[in-house]
Amino acid sequence: MPIKRVNPRLAKLHRAYSVYELAILLGVHRHTVRGWIKLGLPTVDGVRPTLISGSEFQEWWGKKRNASKSKLKPGQFYCFKCRQPKAPALGMVEYTASSAATGNLRAMCETCGNMMNRKARLADIEANMPNLDVQHRQAPSSISERTQASLNTDNSIGA
Repeated sequence: MPIKRVNPRLAKLHRAYSVYELAILLGVHRHTVRGWIKLGLPTVDGVRPTLISGSEFQEWWGKKRNASKSKLKPGQFYCFKCRQPKAPALGMVEYTASSAATGNLRAMCETCGNMMNRKARLADIEANMPNLDVQHRQAPSSISERTQASLNTDNSIGA
């Protein structure tokens, strides 16, 4: 089952929520909210039922999200299969321009062989991919010519 994305902005800043109310608001189980409390989600002390301030929840969630992010070093891609930053296999990277200034970098993971992607500005390629062989590819055209007319028309003659 896919992981549920929680939108912390649903919690109002100046409102306090019970565990059950916050769970319903975010679309998670109440045991998930209780697990967050064990992980350090601040609560209003000495109050029953347990209350959670909306502003404190948003602040805690932001810190939790930022702690789980990993900044890529130069020459690295994020491999979704390995779930870690990885270097490209054989030091080879392919750049395909999507506009005059930006494009997509593609490389194969050195560990699992999965294809990895990363957005990059054309001017920053040397800084982001030092000591790597970057091949510039022409982007495929989005409009192609047809040799034959499409048969999928509703132009009827003599109707």
